[in-house]
Amino acid sequence: MIEWFKGAERIVIVGIGNELRRDDFVGVRVVKDLREKVPEHVMLIESETVPESYIDEIVEFNPSHILLIDAGMMGCEPGAAKFIHYDTILKTNSAVSTHSLPLRVFCDYLNMTLRTKIALLIVQPENAGFGEGLNKRIEEAASELKTALLRILQRTKVNKKL
Repeated sequence: MIEWFKGAERIVIVGIGNELRRDDFVGVRVVKDLREKVPEHVMLIESETVPESYIDEIVEFNPSHILLIDAGMMGCEPGAAKFIHYDTILKTNSAVSTHSLPLRVFCDYLNMTLRTKIALLIVQPENAGFGEGLNKRIEEAASELKTALLRILQRTKVNKKL
């Protein structure tokens, strides 16, 4: 994941998830926890279940990198995280997201519009059923991801032209 951020000038991080579907909320939780801790060349979006509603804001920000964080069924242990490059999504027809609109459609549009680097950070939920609050393992995974992302984002350099 660190290698993917090399050369980043402007970064958008989109947290995806539904607060009423327990662990599905993990992406939004990570973004909430990053608030007021990231450099100014990083835009944070808590999109909940409708990342497509933020397309205009993302395009206007003109990022060099877009990272989407979401819960997804990967058949792993709960709390396991997988970093997936956009190109990998193109090679498969499977959707890892727990949402009805595949993230691939959203990513395809952003890629055509911006020609930016896009990746997904997917977290295996323990329980995405109705209810509120993350399970303990998912809460721990969210905290670890926040810490890792903060370390990486603090190392990214801002292009002087920005």
